Amino acid sequence: MDLQKELNKAGGFKNIELLAKQVVEGFIAGMHKSPFHGFSAEFAEHKIYNQGESTKHIDWKLYAKTDRLYTKRYDEETNLRCHIILDNSTSMHYPEIQGTASINNLNKIAFSALAGASLMHILKKQRDAVGLSIYSDKYDFYSPEKGSERHHQMLMHKLSEAVTSKPETKTTETYQYLHQIAEKIHRRSLIFVFTDMFQTSEDDEKLFEALRHLKHNKHEVVLFHVFDKEKELIFDFDNRPKRFIDIETGDYINLYADNIKNNYKKAVNEYFNNLKLRCGQYRIKYVEADVKAGFNSVLTTYMIERQKFI
Repeated sequence: MDLQKELNKAGGFKNIELLAKQVVEGFIAGMHKSPFHGFSAEFAEHKIYNQGESTKHIDWKLYAKTDRLYTKRYDEETNLRCHIILDNSTSMHYPEIQGTASINNLNKIAFSALAGASLMHILKKQRDAVGLSIYSDKYDFYSPEKGSERHHQMLMHKLSEAVTSKPETKTTETYQYLHQIAEKIHRRSLIFVFTDMFQTSEDDEKLFEALRHLKHNKHEVVLFHVFDKEKELIFDFDNRPKRFIDIETGDYINLYADNIKNNYKKAVNEYFNNLKLRCGQYRIKYVEADVKAGFNSVLTTYMIERQKFI
């Protein structure tokens, strides 16, 4: 699978559904080379066979490969509701993509949108209902969970639009919009949040209060912490004088990267570790999502959480 060729043929992110299909097909092909099968595009998932159950749906081909009994659980048995939340603040559009977009060089918003589209592709195959919320410095878009083709196409268009639109400088208080979204999701759902967790507010407690709010009504929440590991965590810049600009506030500082690299890495690692700890305390699934590491972590997380949810 050559995703870059597909990206070029699709005209960047104008046909994000085609790219999502390619991502999912590549993931499933990789899964089929391993002994663990979580789902396929044809049926919802495998489950371990329990003695006494009907043998009608045992997957004998899988038994031959793994020496373990699994049954196929079909779409109508596993319908669920899923809501995807996308942070579209200015910081999510880092790094700026020069020229033609590359599947191997996505910025945070492009990675998040394509990951969300890939999840939607799987959910559509499994006849599940999916909703979408997008926020920046305001609540940009909301659509409740539905399963129709028209609804699916509208959500794909909104994801593509989020990537291709040119953002203005915007500051974002994530917690405000998470509270609003939580109030709109009434039926038990699996909620995926894509955000870089960069905020102007210094009160982290407000953010975690909002994440806890998302868990009301027995929702399950997965936080995909989206970042460019090379630049935003490792701080891999050459040691020439550079101007580092806060793309949400416009503030900047001139410096040599090596002069602050160690202190920067220490501070960011502490922040990331605190996020993991707090998510663990509130039973929120925390997943690091490096934009250069591909989509397997996102799709594998979905597969695992789906099995736990239903």
